[in-house]
Amino acid sequence: MTVEALATDETLLILKIAFLVLLYGFIVLVVRTATKDIGGTPQESIVLGAAEAAALRADLGVRPGHFLVVTSPELMQGSTIEVSAATTVGRDAGSAIRLERDEFVSARHARIEPRTDGLWIDDLGSTNGTFVNGRRVTSGQALMPGDVVRIGETELRLQ
Repeated sequence: MTVEALATDETLLILKIAFLVLLYGFIVLVVRTATKDIGGTPQESIVLGAAEAAALRADLGVRPGHFLVVTSPELMQGSTIEVSAATTVGRDAGSAIRLERDEFVSARHARIEPRTDGLWIDDLGSTNGTFVNGRRVTSGQALMPGDVVRIGETELRLQ
């Protein structure tokens, strides 16, 4: 063997050892980071049932809103709708207040949300707009008792 061949073999051996040291160091770092929070205080997940959520909202001072159906091609006239949580109105199957037969309603038309400071409505970028007492809603708007909300051909009066 020549001197050059020995130098190449030694260099390759040193490079292999350095690579293995770096690889093991990386694995130790990953394992340490992954197990860093294990054994600490456990995190709790909160999943509430409908009754528990309603009780929590009542504790926070959030009161549900009640709407009287004035006119609608979908909902029965004179019926009442209670809104006790953030509620989407639209033609989409996922909407809580579904107005599938109202041709002027978008899939996700508006959101009605009870808050600590009252009931609020917001248009979700609908094509035909959301109206309160004849005026178009351009951003979140607080509702007062007696206000008439028009979404498509459906009119709802806040009780």
